[in-house]
This record gives sequence, C-alpha cells and structure tokens, in this order.
Amino acid sequence: MQRYAVLYLSTLIVLVPVDFLFLGVIGKSFFTTEVGDMLGEVRLAPAILFYLLYVAGILIFVNAHHGATWRSTLLYGAMFGLFCYATFELTSLSLLRHWTWPVVVVDVSWGTAVTAFASTAGLLIANAIAPKM
Repeated sequence: MQRYAVLYLSTLIVLVPVDFLFLGVIGKSFFTTEVGDMLGEVRLAPAILFYLLYVAGILIFVNAHHGATWRSTLLYGAMFGLFCYATFELTSLSLLRHWTWPVVVVDVSWGTAVTAFASTAGLLIANAIAPKM
C-alpha cells in the first residue's frame, strides 16, 4: 500500500508542474490565439479533480502493475495519454465551433508526451523510494 501511495504522489508531483508550465507559459499564447474567446478563468475544483483522477488512471492502466518497467511505462503512458487527450480533443472538435485541428494536434501530442514522461518519472521515483517487493 505504501508503494502505491508513493507511486501516486510521485506521478502527481511530476505531472502537475510540468503541465502547468506548458499550459501557463509555453503553450499559452498558442491556445489564446487559437481558441482565446473560449478560454475563461481556471476553475480550481474541476482542475484538481481532473489531476487526481488522471493520475489514478495512470496507476491503474500504466505503472502500478508488478511487472511495470520504465520501458513499458513509457510506452503505455504515451498510449494512455494519446487515448485520453484524443478523446477530449476530437469531441471538442466535433462539438465546439472555434476548436481547430492545430489545437487538436498540439494538445494530443502534448498529452501523449507529458503522460509518458510523468508516468515513467513517477515509476522511477517510486522504485527509488519504495522498491517493489
């Protein structure tokens, strides 16, 4: 149980700041240019809930099983990110008037990369702090 807590927290601690850096600094002008009229203030409660649930999904589907290695986690983390982000982006593209293909490509690429990175880094940190038994 301690290992799962360490794995969860380490994955969360890696994911959130990296994602905030991308959304708040690196990609901010891109998203503002593409869909700025649709953007509002960040609502903290749904954002927190998203990250808590997303990291739980990473553990369940990517890095918590006993046989997880950094290689398998990198691959399955990328796939999990691809499927999750593509689900949101393609749904948004199909329903929202101002959503664009460039937003879809950038955000799905980002989701794939950040999930692969955070899930793998979380696993490596957990392996160092609370090794598998």
